[in-house]
Amino acid sequence: MLILEKYRDLVPPNSLDEIYLLGKRLEGKSILHVNATAVGGGVAEILSRLVPLLVELGMTARWDVIKGGEDFYSVTKKFHNALHGGAEEVTPKDFAVYTDTLDMNLTQMTLDQDIIFIHDPQPVALVKKRRQTKNTWIWRCHIDLSHPNLNVWDFLKPYVEQYDASVASAPSFAQKLSIPQVLIAPSIDPLSEKNRDMTAAEINSVLEKLNIPTDKPLVTQVSRFDRLKDPLGVIEAFEKIKPYVDARLLLAGGTADDDPEGAQVLSEVRERAGHDSDILVMCLPPTSHLEINAIQRVSTVVIQKSLREGFGLTVTEALWKGKPVIAGAAGGIPLQITHKYSGILTHSVEGTAYWLKQLLSEPAYAKKMGENGREHVRHNFLITRQLRDYMLLFLAVQQPGQEMIRL
Repeated sequence: MLILEKYRDLVPPNSLDEIYLLGKRLEGKSILHVNATAVGGGVAEILSRLVPLLVELGMTARWDVIKGGEDFYSVTKKFHNALHGGAEEVTPKDFAVYTDTLDMNLTQMTLDQDIIFIHDPQPVALVKKRRQTKNTWIWRCHIDLSHPNLNVWDFLKPYVEQYDASVASAPSFAQKLSIPQVLIAPSIDPLSEKNRDMTAAEINSVLEKLNIPTDKPLVTQVSRFDRLKDPLGVIEAFEKIKPYVDARLLLAGGTADDDPEGAQVLSEVRERAGHDSDILVMCLPPTSHLEINAIQRVSTVVIQKSLREGFGLTVTEALWKGKPVIAGAAGGIPLQITHKYSGILTHSVEGTAYWLKQLLSEPAYAKKMGENGREHVRHNFLITRQLRDYMLLFLAVQQPGQEMIRL
């Protein structure tokens, strides 16, 4: 069976027929995706599932990862924080480390495919090679650019404007650019190890392996250990409800290859949790997809208390599993959650604690909210929809000036 056909019973009617039609128009095209890390984070997860689907549709598609040392990833982490509005001190030396590393990558990469699809700020300067090619370049920004630190954004913007188009995950991320901007939300793959259905035996096996007890309702945040995910705020909210509801909190996640701050944040979280037996902190390898799947499925409530967020695929994952989700009203999360219908949007520790207590105390309301969230994901945030949107974009950028794509 074709990979795509396995989605037919999960996605909205006629979705695959439209994808096959678009695929015929792109058959034979070569596409290169480039990002900064092969493991850890939503971008790598999406690309690992998306590239094989492009190949199945007749395109020559592959995925490459830039190389860099500790200095480079320290600089790009500064960029990441600054583009989210943080007051980072980025020096001329930092900018030099960035450009020197990308220049080194340019000497080692072949960038002559029909479409070069660059993901996020780390490899954005590769577009310098475009002057020597006649192909199409697209920049996809997965992070929240709504209030960037201008020191960093003014450095990156001239590179961005050399692309044929840019892609953002939410309308509020759009910037004033001289190139076309497109809104395409990320997605999850319902057939991946992280999102596929699991048997009760599989779930219990994972819980036993990780030593996660099930004697109390489980409140979970799955996220890499990053201050912008506010794990300390999650602990504070949980502590506020402990006198009223007997539950257990699990903070599960890991660190990405391009995030040098992850280990430090993990240490801070473990220190804050102390010796409270009702607060579990787990650092999982980036390949722990089945483990995360089981954790989300056994959770009573899922939290994603992001302070800033690109899109928040952990929210999408939990909604797909029919879980009530409490999430920070940041970035692309409000695209996924209609407050009090398909989830809860919060702005503070106090608000998170209030709704956590409510959902743990009203299981019927929580269940209905989870059902609504799953249907919203089915129609808007599965990988087949993102595949369709990307193919429409590929056709559009290769037909500049035309207002209609003729199939």
